[in-house]
Amino acid sequence: MKKSELGVGLFLMAAIVFLIIPIPSLLLDVMLSVNLSVSMVIMFTALFSKDILSMSAFPTIILFTTMFRIALNVSSTKLILTKGDAGNVVETFGEFVGGGDMILGVIIFIILILVQFIVINKGSERVAEVSARFSLDAMPGKQMAIDADLNTGAISDAEARERRENLQRESSFFGAMDGATKYVKGDAVTGLIITVINIVGGLSIGVLRQELPVAEALAKYSVLTIGDGLISQIPSLMISLSTGIIVTKASNKADFTSAVIGQLFSLPKVLYMVGGTLIFLGIATPLSTFLFVAEGIMFILAGRWADKKQGIAAIEQEADADESQAEEIRRPENVVSLLQVDPIELEFGYGIIPLADVNQGGDLLDRVVMIRRQIAIELGTIVPIIRLRDNIQLNPNQYIIKIKGVQVSSGEILFDHYMAMNPGFVEEEITGIPTFEPSFHLPAIWITEGQRERAESLGYTVVDPPSIIATHLTEIIRTHIDELLTRQDVQNLVNNLKESNPALIEELVPKALGLGEIQRVLQNLLKEGISIRDLLTIFEALSNNAGITRDTDILTEYARQGLKRAISHKYFPAGEATSVITLDPKIEQDIMGSVKQTEQGAYLSLDPERTQGILASVEQEIKKLENLGRNAIVITSPIVRMYFKKLTEDYFKDLIVVSYNEIDSNVELQSVGMVTES
Repeated sequence: MKKSELGVGLFLMAAIVFLIIPIPSLLLDVMLSVNLSVSMVIMFTALFSKDILSMSAFPTIILFTTMFRIALNVSSTKLILTKGDAGNVVETFGEFVGGGDMILGVIIFIILILVQFIVINKGSERVAEVSARFSLDAMPGKQMAIDADLNTGAISDAEARERRENLQRESSFFGAMDGATKYVKGDAVTGLIITVINIVGGLSIGVLRQELPVAEALAKYSVLTIGDGLISQIPSLMISLSTGIIVTKASNKADFTSAVIGQLFSLPKVLYMVGGTLIFLGIATPLSTFLFVAEGIMFILAGRWADKKQGIAAIEQEADADESQAEEIRRPENVVSLLQVDPIELEFGYGIIPLADVNQGGDLLDRVVMIRRQIAIELGTIVPIIRLRDNIQLNPNQYIIKIKGVQVSSGEILFDHYMAMNPGFVEEEITGIPTFEPSFHLPAIWITEGQRERAESLGYTVVDPPSIIATHLTEIIRTHIDELLTRQDVQNLVNNLKESNPALIEELVPKALGLGEIQRVLQNLLKEGISIRDLLTIFEALSNNAGITRDTDILTEYARQGLKRAISHKYFPAGEATSVITLDPKIEQDIMGSVKQTEQGAYLSLDPERTQGILASVEQEIKKLENLGRNAIVITSPIVRMYFKKLTEDYFKDLIVVSYNEIDSNVELQSVGMVTES
């Protein structure tokens, strides 16, 4: 058991024991002085702490000290009513602090109660309540700010995680403080009630049992009662003041017992001040000189020890920093940090900065967040963090998109202009600056704000600059999403599915397939725009067929067949016939006959002239579908699909190749052509 755990446990246990067992007046003196010391430590620590995060354990500290103080109050009441003697501390506070005058003591006691109730407790309670409410109301905005900083690359994933944890702890702290202020208020009420009981009870015992005159009984017991009330209310007042200080300052990640000891006894100047105060009280007042001076010396020694410890830690930290810096200089690979490549980057010229600056009304950051959500829903994979950076080397209105540090596309926009595109049926032209839409390279026109309404009324599709950039970025991510899927991403997907389907994962990974093989299957699916969101179906298909083959291309075909409902829904609308192209059986036989199997996988060894003839026929048939305004879809037999896709993917990027086994039985197809020898 840690010393801090033992100390906190004994502190609580003492409070419980004092409620049950009568204690001698000498021990009561010791405990009352300890209670006074701890209250001062709490008050000064709250005063000198830099923020409320360094006092995250404060609500529980209030509960502990309140319980301890009430237990001492009960113990002193027992001694007052049974022996008429509650020790040196109570008697001194009753005579010295009260000036030896019962009426003066009562007045001071009432003043303390009023100050605590009306000034400190009421204000602290209100501040804690408002702080808790404001903290909860501000949480969504603070979380969005963290997400925005993360998306722009201003902070790392670790820093974002730490900020979110601090935000959560801050909200929890304010909520706890809202309730903890009720402890302080209840403690003051309890002290007042006990004081009244002491006076009435003492007077009754003195007159009825000890047969003392009323004036003598009143003088004897009222002094002790006022002393008991003062020695209880002064620490309570300091705790109330500490509460008022601390509710205006966020939380520290530590277990509570270590946090209590560390937070209360870690500042040397606090310990020096408490020690000096105790020594002064022991010398300049009738309080027990030995007791208070001894405790004051102990606090000063503890402060010196803490000061020495901090000095050693600072020297070690400085030495470690110097050594780390020297080691970094000596190390030949000290440029490793420069080698890190961001998966996706959007760089733009200074003219586009207002679109990304929230303070200037730009919403590009919000659009980037929406892109990641959209891709996650559409394709079932997490898009890596998209870094947004300004680049003064670019033209003011230019932007470029990089994948893994390499530029893959670029575009240029006109600020305060809109892009108008003719969907194909608008006959009337509008004036503007001719350009091309960057995502699909369609002809378009830049128009001004004043022309926007007229262009929309004519039927033009009008989009603003942020939408242009966001659409372009989305299409680039869709095109390269398979490259962005890492093994770690796959491991995260596996871990998520394992929570609900542990039996499947245990059977598949790593017994049947390795993580890299699963990654290649998922990449193959994403490369052709197939969502991997239904990971359960994909993994079941892999598990069912991993015993037959470990060829990732063939396993991809089995996974696609398992996803036939999703594929049919994606490419073949319900309730209408879909125009498609079929493949000549002879060409399918030729393709299968030219497949060569190697240890690295299968490849086609088709004659170049034959290949050119097939591609020419595909191009001719695709034009038929384009003239009908339909997507280019080729239907093949299952065994041929992946080889035909490999044959055509470099020439026809948007060509969709689907096998018969990937089509639902209720789908209606209409063949408008066949790929034959050309």
